[in-house]
Amino acid sequence: MIDWIHLGKAFFLGLLEGLTEFLPISSTGHLILVGDWIDFTSHEARVFDVVIQLGAILAVCWLYRAKIANLCDGVVRRDPDALRFATAVLVAFLPAAVIGALLIGPIKHYLFDPAVVAAALIAGGLVILWVERRSAVPRIHAIEDFGWKQAIGIGLAQCVAMIPGTSRSGATIIGGMLSGVSRQAATEFSFFLAIPTMLGAATYDAMRHYHLLSMQDFWSIAAGFTAAFLSALVVVNALVRLVARHSLRAFAWYRIGLGVVIGVVSLGWSV
Repeated sequence: MIDWIHLGKAFFLGLLEGLTEFLPISSTGHLILVGDWIDFTSHEARVFDVVIQLGAILAVCWLYRAKIANLCDGVVRRDPDALRFATAVLVAFLPAAVIGALLIGPIKHYLFDPAVVAAALIAGGLVILWVERRSAVPRIHAIEDFGWKQAIGIGLAQCVAMIPGTSRSGATIIGGMLSGVSRQAATEFSFFLAIPTMLGAATYDAMRHYHLLSMQDFWSIAAGFTAAFLSALVVVNALVRLVARHSLRAFAWYRIGLGVVIGVVSLGWSV
């Protein structure tokens, strides 16, 4: 029998995932916090948090389907620009793939905690404010011009995002900006890097734990996946337009404010 209240919570969390996945405010952090507040308990709720991100990634694939098709065609034809971009994505993907495969268990066991999320939100917000204050002029304005140096810088930054509350998109955008990439180009590259990163993470997690999932869990994941896809369709294009005209400071202050609130609430509960 389907638990419709539980399914409604899963759909709500999916909407939240799609809205936050590509914003520099940490989708995983928000899922942990809100899931705890609304008492969303699944047999493998942490698998849910990872797998529904595929819905948001599918939205990116749909919105950028023409560019992805052109990239694949260029790789087949051995076009130099396409090969350079594909190599940059692969190089940026590898550090997180290796570290994630080795440490995903301890990370989920020890770091999926509201206190960790609060600290990471505040620290990430302060880093964003510092980067936005720098007067460095970006050297690269198009994702097709990425080289191995930018790819490595972004790839290492993405590893930091394994800490819940850090934000994968925020880490990769800031890593790109520190590597001499414009804010808009770093944001677009973050979208493309999310495809292999989240596809790999979700597949790996699902293969490890699928036998532990109940039918209710599968229904919850399906609801969250669908909601994440729909909400991400709205956010991706809006974010590209936003970062083309504005800085990330508003997101930084949101992170700091939310982190402080969570810290105060957590301290009050502990007392």
